[in-house]
Amino acid sequence: MARRTTSSSSTGSPPGPRNRTPQPLPRRRRTFGDIAKAFGAFLALVVLLVGVPGALATQLGWPLPSGAPTLDWLQQEITVGTFLNVLSVLVWFAWAQFTACVLVEVKAALSGVGLPNRVPGAGPSQLLARQLVAALLLVGATAASFTPGLSQFGQGMEGNQRGSVAVAQQTPGGLFGQQQEQAASNAAAAIAEQAANAASHAESLSSTATAGDTKYYRIQPPEGRHHDSMWEVAERHLGDGRRYKEIYELNKDRTQPDGSKLSEASLIRPGWILEMPADARGGDLVEMPDEAPKASEQVQQQIQEYARTGSGDQQQGAQQGGQLGAGSGDRDTAHIHVPQQRPDSEQQQAQPAQAASADDSGFSFGLPEALVGAPLLAAGLLGALGRRRRQALWQSALGAVGGRRGMEPPTPTGSAADAQDALLVGADPEGVRLLDLSLRGLAAALAAESRPLPTVYAAWLSGNGDLHLQLAQPAGKPPAPWQLGQDQTFWMLARTDAERYEDVDTAAPYPGLVSLGTMDDSRLLLNLESVPGIVSLSGSDSDRAGVFASVAAELATNGWSDRMTITLVGFGQDLTPLAPNRLRHLDDIEALLETMEAETRQRRGALGAAGHDSVLTGRTGPAQHTRWAPHLVLLAAEPQGEDAVRLAELASDASRLGIGYLVGTESGDLPGAAWEMEITAAGKLLAPLLGLELDAQTLPLALQQAVVELFVEADPERESTNAATPPFLVDISEQGRPAVYARLVGPYEIIGLEAPDGERSPLMHEALALLLLHREGVHPRVLSSALWPRGVTDDVRDALVERLRSWLGNDPDGTPRLGTDASGRLTLAKSVVSDLDVLRSLYHEATQGQGVNSRAVRGRLLTDALVLVRGPLLADRPQGRYGWLTHEIIDAQLPLLVADIGLALAEFHLEKGRAEKAIEALNASLNSAPSDERLWNELLRATHATGDSDRLKRLAADLVSRSGARGVPPRTEALLDELLPMWRSGVAAVG
Repeated sequence: MARRTTSSSSTGSPPGPRNRTPQPLPRRRRTFGDIAKAFGAFLALVVLLVGVPGALATQLGWPLPSGAPTLDWLQQEITVGTFLNVLSVLVWFAWAQFTACVLVEVKAALSGVGLPNRVPGAGPSQLLARQLVAALLLVGATAASFTPGLSQFGQGMEGNQRGSVAVAQQTPGGLFGQQQEQAASNAAAAIAEQAANAASHAESLSSTATAGDTKYYRIQPPEGRHHDSMWEVAERHLGDGRRYKEIYELNKDRTQPDGSKLSEASLIRPGWILEMPADARGGDLVEMPDEAPKASEQVQQQIQEYARTGSGDQQQGAQQGGQLGAGSGDRDTAHIHVPQQRPDSEQQQAQPAQAASADDSGFSFGLPEALVGAPLLAAGLLGALGRRRRQALWQSALGAVGGRRGMEPPTPTGSAADAQDALLVGADPEGVRLLDLSLRGLAAALAAESRPLPTVYAAWLSGNGDLHLQLAQPAGKPPAPWQLGQDQTFWMLARTDAERYEDVDTAAPYPGLVSLGTMDDSRLLLNLESVPGIVSLSGSDSDRAGVFASVAAELATNGWSDRMTITLVGFGQDLTPLAPNRLRHLDDIEALLETMEAETRQRRGALGAAGHDSVLTGRTGPAQHTRWAPHLVLLAAEPQGEDAVRLAELASDASRLGIGYLVGTESGDLPGAAWEMEITAAGKLLAPLLGLELDAQTLPLALQQAVVELFVEADPERESTNAATPPFLVDISEQGRPAVYARLVGPYEIIGLEAPDGERSPLMHEALALLLLHREGVHPRVLSSALWPRGVTDDVRDALVERLRSWLGNDPDGTPRLGTDASGRLTLAKSVVSDLDVLRSLYHEATQGQGVNSRAVRGRLLTDALVLVRGPLLADRPQGRYGWLTHEIIDAQLPLLVADIGLALAEFHLEKGRAEKAIEALNASLNSAPSDERLWNELLRATHATGDSDRLKRLAADLVSRSGARGVPPRTEALLDELLPMWRSGVAAVG
């Protein structure tokens, strides 16, 4: 059969992107060991297939009786001969079953069509047969060529292309469409040979063709493991593989010579005819009408018949070829394309937010756009940082680490401060919450209907807040309020419907979703866990490192997963502080392979024992919270040789087991790569075979270091020498009376200023509260994102700042009370003070200042501090405002500070035997910190000091009832054993 020509476009045309066809596993040279194994397998098969029946026939004879069974048989004595006959029958059955297994394995190995059929009840026998057949065939082919699903692994993104190959294979994960029969493939190959002959004639005259001639291309048969794809056709004949969309639009839904139709851009078959755009060029094209007579009669007839199938609809579609992703009807599940968006008013309302986050004009500097433009990543990092800081505060309060005790965490400076501001500006915690509720709600609804979770390749968050899930294959009608999207492979949930979801107790169904970038105002989250093989990433080292770091950071901190293991190899050792319980770093590929081989075996066994076909089935069952957490491997160093083969073999079954692989490559050719991506120096993430061109989400090295610094400084085990000092100390003497005094601890009040006009008053009060809680300064973009979470233009923000500056006024020396520091952040003058500032200063002065050497001063300062506590922070704040408080840790700081003050004052009174005064101080603190174990323990001691045992029993009973199902904390239980030995029986009596 003639080989197809691969002539490129003329030298004058710009070169297209490099062909990204996934590479097969490399061939392995046959060694003496392979030959020895093959010979051993041959001997074993001869013994088992020929020797066993021969031995049975010659030594034991025919085991079955010659006549029909009668009742007399049941009365006969069981002899050794009877036993041998029964055993012989069982051996004959085993031999027949093994022979069937060998035949099935040989047929599948030689034909390469699909996975071998399972012989009923022949698990171990079929496994043995498979190993023997594989060893025998090593002498004629590589192992990869007859391992089902592995040799074609990585061809997935050429679509449901199994129909286009002469030898179709089944790929794990169900990525491709229906298999094509071998006979059809052979016939297509014969037709394609005729097309190759016609192409050779056309090549000699291609230079004389005019641009207006209609040109056709016939899909070529496969050569070895290479299969023709529409991307390659466009690359060869149009100079740009991305123009495959134009070819698709010209030919979709037109009847092909074999009677089928092109309905998916990646599902093309040998022998099909494609009408080409007018500017197509190259030697293997056939032009109409001039060159059709030079083709064979059969080819000529087919082209003429195909030309008649063209219609106005196809021509119109060709003009709109660039809009394939927006609902063109391409239902190819191998392509990840942008879903259609609802044209409603919500999308226009979202535009100011996007515009505001992309511009920082009017101020002296900007913020790291890599975080500002990554709302889900920023929200995850900000949430994790807040949890880390709260943990440090709580451990400090319990005495695990000294020196903080309710005070502010260390204030970041420099690049760390810029990174924190970027997190505050970019974070979208509400979007993360809705995404998590939507996915868990979907899982719960499917479980209620006894339906499995569908395999999801990607999720798209559109510009108007809608969520689109792109499925691997149609899964029927989704449960309400989910709806079908643009086709059967899209499930869509409107943002308004997502907002009505409530928390459900179910496992996170798709924890492997991670943001890769944006395309047409939609954000793509790729489900690494579902990829049927390896996702490879090529590009320069620095560009790849930014993508790897972004993926690792978001997976480690995202809010739509439960438990997860993320293994980093070749990078990221410094990232582990982001999530020590999730992230782990391995030194080299060898350690990774050993680890993953063991885990792959364990997961396969666990799935088999549980009776599940994949982790998705397990997540909706009784064991959903225990066994099926994902394991995602991020390998920045490209594996070589046998390591690459071993990794590809592990990845071939990974999606079923909840394991995902993202692997870096310099060459772009990686064995077993199912989906191939490339990051460019311009920040574009290209995946031609997926149909993607994204603005990539990255986390550059300098920004990584700044983010990690925030987490390291917040480490509970890290001691800080200055953390006990408040960031802003107030002059608490009479001479230090402030010009503007705001009460934040309790109902919000402002003293020293006239109230602004009614419409702007709530906004002005909220802005002042934010500035008062951040004496170190607030970036203007942080202020605007806090007050207008959906976004606002710069002129509106600037106008608010000016009104705020005018409202606060100037100090007597003419200095504005709202100023701007050298870094561009908004700061308040020392003459503007809050009761929280005074509270911190009083406690600091009592315990580390004047009160250290004067008991009377300490008691007065602590008493004055406790009087300031009138309730929780901003107790009367209006609903729907002050959402930025969710980013703060003041809700943890204030109760701890009040508890510290109450404990210090109680100790002050107990030193003089004033138990009732101590109890009064402790009860006042409990109003603000009702769950602080330290206050309850000190209250037990103070009550015991009164000598009233009944009162102590009542307090113990109240404490036990408050503890609920969790029971009394160990420290409190030990204290009760000391102060009230019979407290258990006493509490029961009181109860």
